Amino acid sequence: MAAGSLEHTAQAMVAPGRGILAADESTGTIGQRLASIGVESTEESRRDYRQVLLTAPDLGQYISGVILYDETLRQSASDGRTFVSILQAAGVIPGIKVDTGMHPLAGFPGEKVAEGLDGLRQRLADYHRLGARFAKWRAALEVNDTLPSDGCISANVHALARYAALCQEAGIVPMVEPEVLMNGDHSIERCEAVTETVLRRLFAALADQNVSLEGLILKTNMVVSGEKNRRQAPVDEVAAATVRCFLRAVPAAVPGIAFLSGGQSDAAATAHLDAMNRSSPNLPWTLSFSYGRALQAQPLKIWAGKPGNVAAAQKALLHRSRMNALAATGQWSAGLEQAA
Repeated sequence: MAAGSLEHTAQAMVAPGRGILAADESTGTIGQRLASIGVESTEESRRDYRQVLLTAPDLGQYISGVILYDETLRQSASDGRTFVSILQAAGVIPGIKVDTGMHPLAGFPGEKVAEGLDGLRQRLADYHRLGARFAKWRAALEVNDTLPSDGCISANVHALARYAALCQEAGIVPMVEPEVLMNGDHSIERCEAVTETVLRRLFAALADQNVSLEGLILKTNMVVSGEKNRRQAPVDEVAAATVRCFLRAVPAAVPGIAFLSGGQSDAAATAHLDAMNRSSPNLPWTLSFSYGRALQAQPLKIWAGKPGNVAAAQKALLHRSRMNALAATGQWSAGLEQAA
């Protein structure tokens, strides 16, 4: 794919007022989600749940792309249409998760590196043939007073950069996802310092691999307090720290940043995104969302594996998508939630 096509796809992914649905849970993770509502994880039940999400009416009004898992990319709905064709008809770009998860990093006890580069060139060619036009690779970094180590950061950003180069070679937009985890007791100041370091190192690695910044999307964490920290920074502080960090570390050539929710509640993820767009309207990149649980939690609970609940579950998905679409343009308010 020509560079212009990559740029066009990347810009469409972060179009103002739209965001990305992360529905790329591995078989193990989706099994846990289904178990929480008393549904056995089978290929059919996983298909049925993904069908609830992907066939929601007017999904494309708020969602620009959906990250899929390998199984889902190859599946069809109960009416015989492939999920890829359903998304394309709705104006939604199909994407694919391509890393194989976090694995222990040799020489660095307690730290991990994302793997999956072996055979990736061939897998990307297959995914492109199946209709995927963007991909995702997630590197998750633990934080405390001494972690992540320089070695761990180096290993993960190098893998992200190699993945991104292979994606662009295959005509697929890479979504690069370095996640500074919030499951610690660190302060918001520590989160900001680590996030800035990781992002600076990431973009240096991307430059080393000749990756076009105009043809990629950054998916990353907001700058927040660790979830076990006594002091949970308020919304305005999170917004200010996140924007400040990105202005220091993210080049203006990047089309957009799609935030992960990272374990935040539905409402917090929406409020933080809205505050950033409301307080900083003239940023060089679009600030959007790429949420998994923050979009899926309510629909999953409402669906509960029962065909009669599909319409209500889809209504809940569209509501959360609309709330975040409004937040992506700084037009959300808590009153809209209460009214709904």
